[in-house]
Amino acid sequence: MIAFLNGKFVPQEKAVVSVLDRGFLYGDALFEAMLIKQGRPFGWAQHMERLADGIAFLKLTLPYAPDLLRRFALELIKRNGMSDCILRLSLSRGITARGYSPQRPVNPAVVMTLHPLPASVGKGIPRWRVITSTFRLPVNDPLTRFKTANKLPQVLARAEADCAGAQEAILLNTAGYVAEGSTSNVFWVEKDVICTTPLPAGALPGVTRRAVLELCVKTNIPCREKNARPAALRHGLGAFLTLTSMGVVEIESLDGRPLRRSPLAKKLWAAYQSMLLENSGRW
Repeated sequence: MIAFLNGKFVPQEKAVVSVLDRGFLYGDALFEAMLIKQGRPFGWAQHMERLADGIAFLKLTLPYAPDLLRRFALELIKRNGMSDCILRLSLSRGITARGYSPQRPVNPAVVMTLHPLPASVGKGIPRWRVITSTFRLPVNDPLTRFKTANKLPQVLARAEADCAGAQEAILLNTAGYVAEGSTSNVFWVEKDVICTTPLPAGALPGVTRRAVLELCVKTNIPCREKNARPAALRHGLGAFLTLTSMGVVEIESLDGRPLRRSPLAKKLWAAYQSMLLENSGRW
C-alpha cells in the first residue's frame, strides 16, 4: 500500500511522522475521511470547506492548495488501484517548542491513506445494534464542527459499544439531548417527517448528513432539525445513521430494544446509492 506524506508517495510502512509532532502529542490536528467511488472523491468540495473552516479556527497551515491536494489524492488512488475505498486526509500543526503553546510551528504533516470499504456496502441497507453511551459532549462547543484528531469521547463511546456487542454508540450532550454517533449523524422518523439533531447540540456537520438532507428535499420528504432525548428514537417510527463509509444505516435496536422500521430509511438509502452512481463521473 502506498501513502502520501508531505508531497511524496511512499510505502505506507515508511510514512512516518515525528514523535515531536503536535498531532501525536496533543491531537493538535484535523482530518477528513471521504468516500472514493469509481476513482473519484465524493463531496470533495464539502470536505475541503469543512477542513478550511477548521484550519481557520485552529490557525493551522495547509501547505498545498485544494486543487493540488486533489491531484495528489487522485494520483494516490491510481497508484494503489483502489477505485472504491475510503481516503483519510490528516493535517497536523507540526512541531513546536515543548509545551502547549502553538507558536512558531514547523513541518506540518500532511498525510493521505486509503482504506477498504466495509464488505457489506451497497448490498442492501445495513442494520446496526446501537447503544446510548455514558459519555457526553458539550453543548455549543465550536470544536464539534470540525474533525479534530482529539476524539477521545467518541473512542470511549465506541469502546462501550464494542463491549455491548453493538456496532455504534450514540452520545448525548450535557443537556441530555442526542448529539451524534461516535462516527455518525443520527436521524429518526416522527410521523412522515425525517428529524435530525441540530449542529449546536454537538453534531458534526457530516457530508453524508448534508447529502441526505438534500435528498429529502429532492424527494419531497419533510425534514427538520430538532433537539430530542433518546426516547424520541425509541418511540419514533424508525431511526437511522449516516456516515461516510456506509452511507445510510438503519438502527435495528437501541440499548437492546428493537426499533420500528420505516420505509423512509430504505427509500433514502436507495436514493443515496443512486446519487453515488449517477454523479461519480462528475465529482
